[in-house]
Amino acid sequence: MKLTQILFRRNRLPNGHIFRGKDRLVKKVEPKHLRTLEKDFAIEEQNMFYLRHPYLTEAESHGHSKALGKQEMRKKGFENVTKRIFKEDVTLYERLQHLRVKESWE
Repeated sequence: MKLTQILFRRNRLPNGHIFRGKDRLVKKVEPKHLRTLEKDFAIEEQNMFYLRHPYLTEAESHGHSKALGKQEMRKKGFENVTKRIFKEDVTLYERLQHLRVKESWE
């Protein structure tokens, strides 16, 4: 049985590449595909509805990040990153401080 399926399979497939060319294999549209497409369109329509009718007005949306302090947090994060990347400034006086141990006044 399996041998005959393998031998007859050869006659049902198109010549050349399966999905390209003149003799390509075209998949049939099934009701399952149509249902998934309708579901995707419904989700897209719901997303467009939310974009057309936002929760906040433009004036409220403009000030909400300022009220949450996002700009200050972003500045602090940027300062932390720059402090981590660059070393602190060191003066020559600080660098040679260990030589002033036994300095005494006459």
